[in-house]
Amino acid sequence: NICSMKFSGVAMLSACVGAPLAEAFAPSVRRCAAAVTRRTTTVSPSFVRKNNLLCMSTKATADGGGGRASLAASDSDLQRKTGSGKGGGGAKLPKLETGPVKGTRDFYPEDLALRTFLFDKFRASSRTFGFREYDAPVLEHEDLYVRKAGEEVSGQLYSFEDKGGRRVALRPEMTPSLARMVMARGKGAVMPIKWFSIPQCWRYERMTRGRRREHYQWNVDIWGVPGVEAEAELLATMVHLFTSLGLTSVDVGIKINSRAVVGEVLTGLGVPADKFAATCVLVDKLEKVPLDAVQGDMEALGLDRSVVERLTSVLSSGSLDAMEEVLGPSSVALADLRQVFTLAENYGISDWLDFDASVVRGLAYYTGAVFEAFDRRGELRAVAGGGRYDKLLETFGGAPTPACGFGFGDAVIVELLKERGLLPPELKDGPDAVVFAVDGDLYGAGIGAATALRAAGASVDVVLEKKKAKWVFKHADRIGAKYVFIIGKDEYERGEVSVKDLGNGEQELVAMDNLAEWWTGVEKD
Repeated sequence: NICSMKFSGVAMLSACVGAPLAEAFAPSVRRCAAAVTRRTTTVSPSFVRKNNLLCMSTKATADGGGGRASLAASDSDLQRKTGSGKGGGGAKLPKLETGPVKGTRDFYPEDLALRTFLFDKFRASSRTFGFREYDAPVLEHEDLYVRKAGEEVSGQLYSFEDKGGRRVALRPEMTPSLARMVMARGKGAVMPIKWFSIPQCWRYERMTRGRRREHYQWNVDIWGVPGVEAEAELLATMVHLFTSLGLTSVDVGIKINSRAVVGEVLTGLGVPADKFAATCVLVDKLEKVPLDAVQGDMEALGLDRSVVERLTSVLSSGSLDAMEEVLGPSSVALADLRQVFTLAENYGISDWLDFDASVVRGLAYYTGAVFEAFDRRGELRAVAGGGRYDKLLETFGGAPTPACGFGFGDAVIVELLKERGLLPPELKDGPDAVVFAVDGDLYGAGIGAATALRAAGASVDVVLEKKKAKWVFKHADRIGAKYVFIIGKDEYERGEVSVKDLGNGEQELVAMDNLAEWWTGVEKD
């Protein structure tokens, strides 16, 4: 390969293996290079072996045929890509697109500080309620998401065939991955499971305010608890997050219904049980599109238009009592919902909950209670949503396992906090202190001071170049540092450091040997 490129073979070999070894092979390299350059000589394997060279090319003829050439040698566009060739520079490449791919985001330090703030809140609420964190690969088996109930998610996948011929997809949601993990544990999965995660999810969908093609989502799930106590615990966890962000039940409500309630209504309308899930997916779409838009889908399910019209009319019921008039006092589904509201009173969150029979959620795997957090002003799309999905594991060939959970995206909640003026004014993402050695000879002392402070738990930025004091203070202010530690000649000779508090402008001298102790005291204060 070295010989097949019109470069200095010896120089390249030297760069690869070092000068001494390159010199030992120099005569062989020159003979091979001369043969290749003439473009008339067949470079046989025996010639290569004779000259102690391992070379993949077996033939270098005028037309360049035969053998396995290196990628560099066979790439006719190499000179343009590398800027080599006559005249130097080569053709000018198109200007790099500096924006992220449509529907995605870059996180500059200040943006990441906000994301970290939000994630910390997610984790704090989760741990307050005893949930443990888990994670899974963003790349999953496509079969986890391709279902037959008309779900939008199946048509929104970022999916492809990998180099091994496997169909894979970027996860659009986390619940199927969780189901796969629980199934993988088998009998080793100790119930109940209370887990949470903050995965990045991908969907190719129309973008609106608070909706992108990638987002992070706080997922909280409980497995192994068949009763609605699990739903109540999840709702309380969600409310805890809202209150920790400064939101109240005046800002956010949580609409709650049950797929089991919808199932009882569908049974009364003569809809077969095997069409319940697909019908719920269609009903969920009616919130966004008119009935005519799903007419074809209804006919494919064998549903008469009058059935759907009757269903939507029943689901407009505004209270549990009104729904009881339709289903009767013996409805098991309604009894479960009433229990959720009773438990909500025990948790002190009943003012957050609203019964809304029209909430069915768009995923086919829901089987029981479903809920959706919303902006009470109606300016934003759903903030979060979830429900019970007892049969999901069965669809993957697993044993029946009760489960419920919710997903809470990072985009809409930030928009809501902006609307309410609740975003924190300043999010610290910079260091605690900046260490500045006035003179280059004192740089070592500066490193020593920084090391002592870091050992005491401080986050410290060292000024790595020769800079003026004016620049240092401006830099410290820009990155949000609290203190500047100045290593000056006079102070150093006395074994001291000058420390300036950027908050109040006060300055004091601290002994170099006492920096760690000084910092510990500052942190306690």
